[in-house]
Amino acid sequence: MAHTVEWTVRLHLFEEEGTTKARVMLDTGTTELVGHGVAHRSPDDMDVPEIGDELAAGRALHDLGRQLVRVAAQDIETVGAAGTGRGDLPETGWPLTDQAPGG
Repeated sequence: MAHTVEWTVRLHLFEEEGTTKARVMLDTGTTELVGHGVAHRSPDDMDVPEIGDELAAGRALHDLGRQLVRVAAQDIETVGAAGTGRGDLPETGWPLTDQAPGG
């Protein structure tokens, strides 16, 4: 059975005096999650706002991803599905194999 949905993600970046803050909001239609990330520029570093944006956004997305995996783990428990035996949360990223992805 085909399943197609659209989720809305909004990413906001705020920079002030060498600190960049990011807030990413996910709306699935049934769940809303918010991730946060911060990047601090060293006073000795060049002022390159894009780097702060990338770091803060990446950290906010990582925070959001952890929350989403936690919600999935709770949903798995709610429906009574058997665990994988690999820890508390569902596996993320590429599966561990002897070959690199696509190889």
